Amino acid sequence: MSFPRVADVVVIGGGAVGAACAFYAARAGLSVVVLEQGAIASGTSSACEGNILVSDKEAGPELSLAQYSQQLWRGELAEFGHLWEFESKGGLVVSARPGTQDNLAKLAQRQRAAGIDVELVPGGELLGLEPHLNPRMAGGAYYPQDAQVQPMLVVAHLLRLARGMGAVVEPHTTVTGFLRRGDAVTGVATSRGSIDAPAVVNAAGTWGGAIADLARVSVPVLPRKGYVMVTEPLPVMVRHKVYAAEYVDNVASSDAGLQTSPVVEGTGGGTILIGSSRERVGFDRSFDPRVLSAMAGKAIGLFPFLAQVKALRGYFGFRPYCPDHLPVIGPDPRAPGLWHACGHEGAGIGLSAGTGALIAASLAGTALGMDATAFAPERFDAHLATESAHV
Repeated sequence: MSFPRVADVVVIGGGAVGAACAFYAARAGLSVVVLEQGAIASGTSSACEGNILVSDKEAGPELSLAQYSQQLWRGELAEFGHLWEFESKGGLVVSARPGTQDNLAKLAQRQRAAGIDVELVPGGELLGLEPHLNPRMAGGAYYPQDAQVQPMLVVAHLLRLARGMGAVVEPHTTVTGFLRRGDAVTGVATSRGSIDAPAVVNAAGTWGGAIADLARVSVPVLPRKGYVMVTEPLPVMVRHKVYAAEYVDNVASSDAGLQTSPVVEGTGGGTILIGSSRERVGFDRSFDPRVLSAMAGKAIGLFPFLAQVKALRGYFGFRPYCPDHLPVIGPDPRAPGLWHACGHEGAGIGLSAGTGALIAASLAGTALGMDATAFAPERFDAHLATESAHV
């Protein structure tokens, strides 16, 4: 098939968010071309756990997007759930100290007021949920809505379904610039030729800021590095996604330095995934075993049996971080014809469904499934203007 030269929509990025945008746009009847600079799902989507979480989100816009995405994962996308191994395993957040449990209870109260199903668990009842958990934990909170998918299967099947509706997927194609008519974006220039399109979606993940730069607009998406460890296959030892309450603080932190907090969950294949770490070091691809050591030590603190378990491998990836911890979703008035769908950091898999649906509705001119004002791309310009006014 020859390289496409025209489309209704060009989606830049072949990860989970780009795939969801393509799926929903194609379903809306638009002709779609997906461009990926490497192999499909070769970025963040290939280096994460595949979480679909509400437990780690404070009440506010991101939690609302997570709830909207949950409706889609469990509703209109449910018929495909077996394709990407959707598992509604539930999440258990645990506290090592009474003071931390008090803070967790306050968070749960705010989340509950926003419509989240959460149950506080006294320390003495935790072993009923996780028999191999460290018995010294002070308490926890159980979130039955937390789920997991196999992220690369999400990408592969959403794109396959999109292709079935006419979409074209072009891997190993680098976007080198934008076609313009005045300020308006009218297509893209690539390493394989140009494509005319009245709408272009920047779903480039950690490269979202660089793509925005090509369009002469500012979207401050930066890479945030994170590691994952994988153990040898075991009988079922961990029933839920289990993590320490400090993980929520690290997700919301803007600290550039290394942060680790224990996250442990089993997989259908018997292996156990161990996280997590966060650090802003650009695209530094050096492998630091000290990070894995720190993660392992904290994971053993949650589940002592892990001290006797072999680790098969460790890997890392880069998460698209925004300074206000909210993704960038929607049309960019600074460059008409350009939409953004990036900056989801570690929540992109879970939020991809809602993001794709919002983008497709905006492209098609239909009603959005939720208020997306907080994700507006131009909000960063307003923030800079406010800062400048106070200098």
